[in-house]
Amino acid sequence: MDLRKLKTLIDLVSESNVSELEITEAEGKVRIVKSSGVPMMMMQQPAMAMMPHQAQSVPASPATMPDAPAAEVAGHAVKSPMVGTFYRSSSPGSNAFVEIGTVVKEGDTVCIIEAMKILNEIEADKSGTVTKILSENGQAVEYGQALFMIE
Repeated sequence: MDLRKLKTLIDLVSESNVSELEITEAEGKVRIVKSSGVPMMMMQQPAMAMMPHQAQSVPASPATMPDAPAAEVAGHAVKSPMVGTFYRSSSPGSNAFVEIGTVVKEGDTVCIIEAMKILNEIEADKSGTVTKILSENGQAVEYGQALFMIE
């Protein structure tokens, strides 16, 4: 898909009441999600041409880019296994699954990622203490994005 076509699609989403647009073509799939008034675009290559660790995402603006210093934080990163919306608790009025300083065991639920209207519980893949929370509640997250740091 060429850049002019992508820009046109982003502009259309920005100027309309549409909050999400997904288009699949032979050369790949594009999903544009408008959150907080800023459209964000995610592109994926056809499934046969890529492995899961090669998923690509192109933010519409620098404000939506993940923090680069997160890679410098010591410890183990709990990463998102999918593209979706990050939630720290099971419902808006509930307490968060974990806070900074919470001791977790491998298999404990640390957050929820909503993808295609399905709520997916994300579990800690390592035991330890949560030292950093790298995503905001309600924020769109990408495949492989670090969500928490555990030491």
